Amino acid sequence: MAVNLSVEEMNGAGLQFGHKKSKVHPKMKSFLLGVRNTIFVIDLNKTKEKFAAALEYMRGLAAEDKVVIFVGTKTQFKKMIKETAVACGMPYVSERWMGGTFTNFKIIKKRVDHYKELERKTEAGEFEKYTKKEQAVIQKEIKVLEKKFEGIKMMERIPDAMFVVDMEKDKLAIKEARQNGVKVIGIADVNINPDLADYPIIANDDAVTSVKYILEKAKEAITEGKQASAASASANASKEN
Repeated sequence: MAVNLSVEEMNGAGLQFGHKKSKVHPKMKSFLLGVRNTIFVIDLNKTKEKFAAALEYMRGLAAEDKVVIFVGTKTQFKKMIKETAVACGMPYVSERWMGGTFTNFKIIKKRVDHYKELERKTEAGEFEKYTKKEQAVIQKEIKVLEKKFEGIKMMERIPDAMFVVDMEKDKLAIKEARQNGVKVIGIADVNINPDLADYPIIANDDAVTSVKYILEKAKEAITEGKQASAASASANASKEN
């Protein structure tokens, strides 16, 4: 079953409010209804169509046990991105996107493995034999690595797709995704070229209510896909027995 979308709900969440007249990308004009109080208004019927396609794509990925990385480094969305990704069992980047995360994945993976090893040794008490000063240095390193890698520490390979909240702010992430064959699902506000995403969601990318609504629907789609995957695996196991 597809995730249910309601134009009325999207309207209530403020997905329709774009930027001022001076900030509109030429390729967004076909998605607009007009201008209200100097603000461009998005046609939510067209948003619904694009949004539904993006959700169905994410549901399909999850059903095939594929990976979607969530990217959102705007201050007001960091916590939201982390919570959504964790709830979906997916990796995330809520701090600065590190150049090379995809293009130099092997190097990044070595740094992540080092971070995980430091964590393991800390939990095992292997650093207790060190002096307090040495332990302080190690803990400081762990904190630095945690900020950089916490969201991707369980990522064993380059993801299949990337969900981006702000395609302008995180354009480096999108560039790396495209270079590495990673499909992009992104919120496209009126100032954004929707073609940057394989699956653009035409909506307000500034309002907390708008982004929260979109992330909730993304979580529903991925959860539904994972449930379908689990049900299929269970059915297959029953047949074998």
